[in-house]
Amino acid sequence: MSGRNVLVINSGSSSIKFALVNEDQDEFIIEGLAERIGSPEAEVTWKQNGEKKHLSFPNADHSEALAQILPYVQEAAGHLDAIGHRVVHGGSQVHKACHLTPEVVSIIEQNASLAPLHNPPGLMGIEAAQKLYPELPHVGVFDTAFHQTMPDYAYRYAIPEELYTEHGIRRYGFHGTSHLYVSRKGAEMAGKPVNDSCWLVAHLGNGCSATAVVNGESRDTTMGLTPLEGLVMGTRSGDVDPSLQIHLHRTFGYSAQCVETLLTKKSGLLGVSGLSNDMRTLIEASEQGNEKAALAIEIFCYRLAKSLAALSCALPRLDGLLFTGGIGENATLIRKKTLDHMRIFNFKLDDAANQACTRGTGGTISAEGHPLVLVVPTNEERQIANETLAVVDAN
Repeated sequence: MSGRNVLVINSGSSSIKFALVNEDQDEFIIEGLAERIGSPEAEVTWKQNGEKKHLSFPNADHSEALAQILPYVQEAAGHLDAIGHRVVHGGSQVHKACHLTPEVVSIIEQNASLAPLHNPPGLMGIEAAQKLYPELPHVGVFDTAFHQTMPDYAYRYAIPEELYTEHGIRRYGFHGTSHLYVSRKGAEMAGKPVNDSCWLVAHLGNGCSATAVVNGESRDTTMGLTPLEGLVMGTRSGDVDPSLQIHLHRTFGYSAQCVETLLTKKSGLLGVSGLSNDMRTLIEASEQGNEKAALAIEIFCYRLAKSLAALSCALPRLDGLLFTGGIGENATLIRKKTLDHMRIFNFKLDDAANQACTRGTGGTISAEGHPLVLVVPTNEERQIANETLAVVDAN
């Protein structure tokens, strides 16, 4: 098999998403998901050559799960050249993808308090993979790295300076790998050079964020210190009055843990609808007359439009708006409703083109003579593999 092979690993608290990426092939050799790690129901499913496969490994931890998965990856690849790890939070110390040296692993540990649901399991995946493949280069690709180009007036909070200088409390941004990939792909689709292009990018899935990208660099984004800030999401509230947490504590006796659970796991689309965090379910329910589902959709779209309009302040000009992520790539209704709130920008969709861009099909969905709107399918695994190989080549 020609071309180098990169195993991309994305470790969650009870899951490992993985893909085997060959630099010369459009399709992944293998892609799969290990779920319910640490429980009696732990299992992995993956797709290889169009065929779905399944394996159970009851009570396996991250290391044991990877040990079960990797022989199949090795067999399919023939050889591995590097392993790329998705890491959520690198703080302000990490500005680009880099080798996972002991010093870099220490930085990931130091920032675990800023991403308690992501960095610790990411570290488990790194430790397990390095133990199994100590001879291979291991590269960390950080969600926060892309946003390190934001100016200080965009990333600083209006709080006492020592909280920033001594404790690193500032806006970091997330989904950087997706925003980087999509903004570059969007420029390519539009026939514009990356270093002379200005985009609003909406990454919409169970987690959602929007970013202003100028000449290939992030200038502002909606997520902040943590992934809770910003847009309405599947189960996350997004922006709320900061005093809400104080009010819930003083009035109802909510603990900090209760407030965190409320705002991160019980709010957003799920909280408003009382039905689901899945946009497909809500759209279907709304069409059947469910008013709470309809309201959740309206809040989602209005808040998205409002945030995109605000992010335009970071752009010297607007070349277009890019939709990506599970919702952004598939929910034609959400794209239309969002742009209906942005009339001042003169956005207008071509209805037929909008309906055609779903299930991995990207393209222009704006009407002729109106500002460009593109659907750009994201590919974070490909971006992680590309950045991993760039680090290997640089060294």
